[in-house]
Amino acid sequence: MPSQLISGAIKFMEENFAEHAELFGTLANKQKPHTLFIGCSDSRVVPSLITSTLPGELFVVRNIANVVPPYRVSEEYISTTAAIEYALYSLNIKNIIVCGHSNCGGCAALFYDAKKLEKIPNVVRWLNLMQPVKDQILKIPNLNADKREWIAERLNIINSMQNLLSFPGIKEAYESGEVKIYGWHYVIETGELFNYDEKEAHFTLLNEEAGL
Repeated sequence: MPSQLISGAIKFMEENFAEHAELFGTLANKQKPHTLFIGCSDSRVVPSLITSTLPGELFVVRNIANVVPPYRVSEEYISTTAAIEYALYSLNIKNIIVCGHSNCGGCAALFYDAKKLEKIPNVVRWLNLMQPVKDQILKIPNLNADKREWIAERLNIINSMQNLLSFPGIKEAYESGEVKIYGWHYVIETGELFNYDEKEAHFTLLNEEAGL
C-alpha cells in the first residue's frame, strides 16, 4: 500500500475527523444527500472539492466519461443505472449534476484506432454508449483533435442529461420543475466550471450566470 495513503488515513483519523466529528455523528445511521453528482472516474475530478461540499451532501456516481446509459431493466450487472436508480427512487434526490471535464480520455478514445483499444474491450463496449455523440461530431467538417475532443466532452454531457429523462417518471418531474438537471463542464487547467443553458443551447461560466 502506498505510504502516502497510510499517512493520509492516519491524519484523517487523528486530525481531520475531529474537525467534523459532530457532522459524522449525524451521518452515522442515515444519509440525505441533496444532489446526485454524476462525474468521470478521472483522478483529476474531485466532486467535493469543486463543489465545496461536506460528507453527506453529494451522492456520487462515477464512471468513464460521466456516461448515463438509457434506462433499462436488465439481468446484467449495470452499476451506473442501479446507482442512479437508487439515488432517484430510494433517496428521492431532486437535484442532478452531470459533470464532464476537459482533456477527457474517454471522449478522446472515441476517435482512437481500434488497435489502440484492443486490450480494453469492456471500455470499448462502454464507449459505444457515446456513439450518438461521435455521429454528431463526424458531421462537422475541418475539426482538429483538440476542438473535436472539446466538442465531444460537451455533447456527451448533453447526451447524458437527455438519457436521464429515460428513467421512469424523470421526464415528467423535470418538465414540472420537481427535478432539476444541470450539465457542467469543468476545465481542469483553469478551475472554471461552465453550466449548460438548455434554452440558449450553450455553456456559460457559472459565476457569469450567477451575476458574480
